[in-house]
Amino acid sequence: MSNIQPQGENLRKAVQWISEERQAKPDQNSIMLAEKAAIKFDLSPDDSEFLLRFVKEP
Repeated sequence: MSNIQPQGENLRKAVQWISEERQAKPDQNSIMLAEKAAIKFDLSPDDSEFLLRFVKEP
């Protein structure tokens, strides 16, 4: 995952949540995690797009 620091508290929480979920269950689909996080943390469309790009990075 990238070292880019996201802006906005909800986006930071979403990135942290995805990181924790990946550690707990590494076989989870990253795209699905990003979609769940977008809903869970009520992200804006721009933040959701950032999150999708973030999880797609190696």
